[in-house]
Amino acid sequence: MKNQINTNKKTEGDINLSSERHAWIESEIDEETKLLLEKDARYFLHQSMSTPCLDVLKSCDGPYIENISGKKYLDFHGNNVHQIGYGNPILIENLIKQLHKLSFSPRRYTNKPAIKFAEKLASLTPSNLNRVLLTPNGSSAIGIALKLARAVTGKFKVVSFWDSFHGASLDAIGVGGESVFRDYMGPLMPGVERIPPPVTYRGIFENNENKCLEYLEYVFSKENDIGAFIAETIRNTDVQIPSKNFWQEARKLCDKHGILLILDEIPIALGRTGKMFAFEHYDIEPDILCIGKGLGGGIIPQAAIITRDDYNAYKDISLGHYTHEKSPLGSIAGLTTLNIIEEERLLKKANKDEVYFRAALSALKTKHKLIGDVRGIGLLWGIELVKDKISKEKAIDEAEKIMYNCLKKGLSFKVSAGNVLQLSPALTITRKEIDKALNILDESLALIS
Repeated sequence: MKNQINTNKKTEGDINLSSERHAWIESEIDEETKLLLEKDARYFLHQSMSTPCLDVLKSCDGPYIENISGKKYLDFHGNNVHQIGYGNPILIENLIKQLHKLSFSPRRYTNKPAIKFAEKLASLTPSNLNRVLLTPNGSSAIGIALKLARAVTGKFKVVSFWDSFHGASLDAIGVGGESVFRDYMGPLMPGVERIPPPVTYRGIFENNENKCLEYLEYVFSKENDIGAFIAETIRNTDVQIPSKNFWQEARKLCDKHGILLILDEIPIALGRTGKMFAFEHYDIEPDILCIGKGLGGGIIPQAAIITRDDYNAYKDISLGHYTHEKSPLGSIAGLTTLNIIEEERLLKKANKDEVYFRAALSALKTKHKLIGDVRGIGLLWGIELVKDKISKEKAIDEAEKIMYNCLKKGLSFKVSAGNVLQLSPALTITRKEIDKALNILDESLALIS
């Protein structure tokens, strides 16, 4: 048994066991909050990237979260669930109405909300991507996709990218590429072949994504038992955006070798990139699409897979079989979320906000020498901090200091890969609130530069 964990390891999540975190607790947290945080630490099982907690919340509204002392944070993290903002009144009203009618549907029965929800999802996806399975969380959606791929192809091997994240359950970390989730967990699911992602070749091979495609084809041609290639269409955590050419060629390779393409868009679908689904940017189709997180409107846990009519041929296999599979509440949440995105034209808004963010963050990059790169699409942005723009050494300590400086001023976001400030606000955020966040970030960068 491993009792000693390397607490200095810099990973995807917030750096929550450092001197900066201790200083935050001592200087920014009142006594009532400290007592509650101590109780939280006493009763909840501790785990990497979640413990100790940062603060104690009492409310959330729109783009904001608020602690028990009344301090508000503009939440540019949101665990990717707040596309329509927190506490959306239309969603709350619809959920209350549903609670008074049908709050739960046993698995052997169906219900109108679930049917309407599945019909809506099918209407949003191209060609014969018309079949849906619902599940309460993204990791389960990944599990369903992996099982379906085995059933369809009769092959058990999977290709994925190093550094990819597909969920925290045992099967999801088995195909994922982040070591922090796999540490001390072996043996994991057999038959996973990981390859370097396309971003690996930037700088080394002058952004030559063809090196990744060559690697992908080599593995496809050498292994006879590969049934699926699973990947994040756009990497969420540190915002890595492949080219259109990359995904079109990868799709061709899957077709050539009879391999199913599973796209994980759990954190980035539903308007985050300016399209309902990120794959729409690339003029391709997945064979299986996994979505979740924001699908429940930031209130109800809800995820789903969407796949082809052709694959509706395995009624003797329990692919999902989850207790809350056709949840009336989850279905109302998903249906309402999709309708709000469409009716409030949030896709169009996200594209306009992208232009604004690109200009503003480019200006910050020119102003602050710590910023080595700015990457973004829609309302998903990454600011990569480096000690030196030539060596590109990660500015890990600086990223942490900036995060806490921003928190003090009322802006919350995620630090990924140790040195990337990831910004993903609610799609409903106003231009005034964007400016407020950017000003806080500018001031905090100036304190470190």
